Amino acid sequence: MRLESTLTGATHPAPEPRTPTPRPGGRSTRVRAEVVAATLAEVAEKGYDGLTVEAVAARSGVHKATLYRRWGGVDGLVADALTASADQPWPLPDTGDLRQDLRRITQEVFSVFTDPELGPTPTALISAAQRSDTGAAALRAFFAARHRQAAEVAERAVARGELPAGTDGTEVVRAATAPLYYRLFVSGEPLDARTAERAADAAALAARAGLFTPTTTTPEQN
Repeated sequence: MRLESTLTGATHPAPEPRTPTPRPGGRSTRVRAEVVAATLAEVAEKGYDGLTVEAVAARSGVHKATLYRRWGGVDGLVADALTASADQPWPLPDTGDLRQDLRRITQEVFSVFTDPELGPTPTALISAAQRSDTGAAALRAFFAARHRQAAEVAERAVARGELPAGTDGTEVVRAATAPLYYRLFVSGEPLDARTAERAADAAALAARAGLFTPTTTTPEQN
C-alpha cells in the first residue's frame, strides 16, 4: 500500500464474504472495515459538517447503536478511519539514491491529492480530523507513523555513506513533504509536479549537508 493513497476509500479492504463458519475476530474485523469504508465515503461526499452516525450506519449496514457504542460519534469514526489507514502496509521506494527516493514519495503525495477521483477522500479526511481533539490526535499519530516508516529511506542513505551518521530520517521526510501539505491545507496555492520535485531535492541537499543531525551548528551559534 502506498503513502497517501492509504487514505482513500479504494485502498481499504472490501468487506469479507459472510460465511457460516465463525472465525475468531472475523466479524469484528469485517464490521470495522465496513464502517471505515462508509466513513470515508460519507466524509468525501459531505465533509465533516455533513457527516452523521446515521448516514454511516445506513451506508455500512451496521446498526447505529453499534457505532455509538464502539466509536462514540463522528469524531471517533474519523479518528478510526485514520488509525485504520496507518495500519495499512506501505512499500517504500528503494532506488539507491536519497534524492530519487524522496522524489518518489513527494510525487506520490502530489499525484494522490491532485487526482480528481482519489484526492477528495484524503483531503476531506484530513480536514475533518482537524475539527476535533480526537481527530487531531489521530491525525498526528497517522503522520508520526508514516514518518517513522519513511525514515527508512534516510537510514539506508546513512548506511551507504550518502548521509552523515545520526541523520534524523523522520525530519528528512517531514522537510520533503511539508511544502506540499502547506500548499494543500494552509495557503491553498496550486501544487504541481515541479514543486513536489523541488521539495524533495531541497530536503536531500539539506540532509547531505548535515542539517538533520543532532550536532548541527547554526550560523547564530558560530
